[in-house]
Amino acid sequence: MIYSWFNSIIKGYLKYRYGRIQKMYTDPKTLQIEQFNILLENLKETHYGVIYNANKIQDYTDFRKAIPVVEYEDIHTFIEQAMMGEDSILWPGKTEYFAKSSGTTNDRSKFIPITDHNLFENHITSSWDAMSILYSILPEARIFEGKNLLMNGSLSSYPKNPAVTVGDVSAILLSKSPMVGRPFFTPNFEIALLSDWEEKLEKIADHCIKEDVVNFAGVPTWTIVLFNKILEKTGKKNMLEVWPNLKTYLHGGVNFEPYLNQFKALIPSDSFLYMEVYNASEGYFAFQDQKDDKSMLLLIDNAVFYEFIPLDEFNHGVKNPIPLWEVEKDKQYCIVVSTSSGLWRYLPGDTVVFTSIHPYRIKISGRSKHFLNVFGEEVMVSNTDHALSLTCDEFNVQVNDYTAAPIFMNKEGKGGHEWLVEFLHPPDDLPAFARALDLHLQKINSDYEAKRTKDIALQNLVMHAVPPGTFQNWLKSKGRVGGQHKVPRLSNKRETLEEIKKFIVQ
Repeated sequence: MIYSWFNSIIKGYLKYRYGRIQKMYTDPKTLQIEQFNILLENLKETHYGVIYNANKIQDYTDFRKAIPVVEYEDIHTFIEQAMMGEDSILWPGKTEYFAKSSGTTNDRSKFIPITDHNLFENHITSSWDAMSILYSILPEARIFEGKNLLMNGSLSSYPKNPAVTVGDVSAILLSKSPMVGRPFFTPNFEIALLSDWEEKLEKIADHCIKEDVVNFAGVPTWTIVLFNKILEKTGKKNMLEVWPNLKTYLHGGVNFEPYLNQFKALIPSDSFLYMEVYNASEGYFAFQDQKDDKSMLLLIDNAVFYEFIPLDEFNHGVKNPIPLWEVEKDKQYCIVVSTSSGLWRYLPGDTVVFTSIHPYRIKISGRSKHFLNVFGEEVMVSNTDHALSLTCDEFNVQVNDYTAAPIFMNKEGKGGHEWLVEFLHPPDDLPAFARALDLHLQKINSDYEAKRTKDIALQNLVMHAVPPGTFQNWLKSKGRVGGQHKVPRLSNKRETLEEIKKFIVQ
């Protein structure tokens, strides 16, 4: 009874709060300029701002001239200084939390600052905005009447400075959440923050079977593993037999389309609502605001100033961003953000397409560089190049070219990566080479390592040695002969890999 009463109270608050969303529809430029001015005043109080003479910046025109567009490698040393406890490096004051994710060339993992301002004015504010939108789409939602399933990462102290905490951004949010909200989540926080994923999944399954779960969020890969474990333990046919009031799933971070049929089998309901979100370590940027359209409303009043680089310009080495109010519909852009975490004109690496500019709605179209991220593993070309080089040295072989694509999860087996590799001379033991490559990739990329742990989500990579000339023949068939034309090394789809397979001539 008390939960039903509380849900009614929250529902009324969210209806009132929805006015924030309406202003995002009607007056986006004003909101973005307000956010820019707030961020700029804080930039002037930082070491980074001193370096780039931020005290002389008066407006956006000055800002774009003075502050460079950067990627993680460009600001790595500043982040390291902040992690060592130095004051006001990228944002005023000390930063005690850093979200950990992989995909860089300098580090096994990259660490994104999470300041208190960023935590409350972006991540938490955006979470409330998302709930406002969700309840407007689904008024009968019971998010605050039943339980919300947690699939968080874990936290740990930074070895070089124990005063700093690092971990998944969802775990940071969980650790900072108020006591009043904790009864609406499951499992308990002790289980949710476990670092051993195999132990965590086992305990979540045992703990949550008898709960009234109405909503869940998380990466599809781990969610499928958990649900299958629960069905095995309960003997039920689908998740609605376990949780009959299950209504919504908030998903993002990876392409959901390959998983949709699996989820429909697990949750056989035509009224179940799948909601797309754009919630990254760098910030909570967008949320689906229409039931039947997967486009996401850009959240523009949430401590982020957005800029965009046309993808065709970026691919030619041009980094000249434009502000939100100058973007065009149906054009691909690399997203650039300045945030209250101290990221200034930062490239998270995502590309987006605007499906609407009144209001500003986007779809994530991919990454600015080739990558593999179907299972949340965030494997970049720099990772695979380095791992392959180490393995070739170990086995004393050379590689002409390669490509890799996902093996999608299904009822018959786990997901994984399939590689086509053209060796100058193949190794004597190809399976051993593949196992060594897999281990090197795990050492380089912590997200891939997590997905490979005890084969819970990803199996060992599958490798085929293709005859010399295979890739060249494929390029010829595409009219891509010459040094400027290259084989896509990583893809989240299988089309290229399957095409190349047809050119394998033994």
